[in-house]
Amino acid sequence: MPEVKFKRYCKTLTVKDDPKLIKEYTEAHSMGKAWPEITQGMKDIGITDMEIYIFSNRLFMVMETIPDFDHDSAFAKLANMPRQSEWEASMAKFQNSSADASADDKWQLMERIYKMDQKHELPAIEGQFVFR
Repeated sequence: MPEVKFKRYCKTLTVKDDPKLIKEYTEAHSMGKAWPEITQGMKDIGITDMEIYIFSNRLFMVMETIPDFDHDSAFAKLANMPRQSEWEASMAKFQNSSADASADDKWQLMERIYKMDQKHELPAIEGQFVFR
């Protein structure tokens, strides 16, 4: 089997369907606006890259991680990182969730249903391996 380069996870979340709140949420995630402790916390648990896309009030996240990333234990650790609960509480006003919900509670893992020339398949919680 080829060497695993990284794992990719895709997640979704719905924000409140309010154009003013969506604009504020988008601005909070614009370049340089996310709190540095949040970005560092994600890197510290093994997330190597993340992108979030929006369509109307639906968000789609692509998250890439180190090859041996364990989703559940990493997100349990993330919940206790500096300022993480404060960030989640500040984002809750935009989201259909409570202020004390963790990132893992809010963002739902998506199952991949198609990949061109797919040869391997894993449950969403395992991530999808990207081979060299």
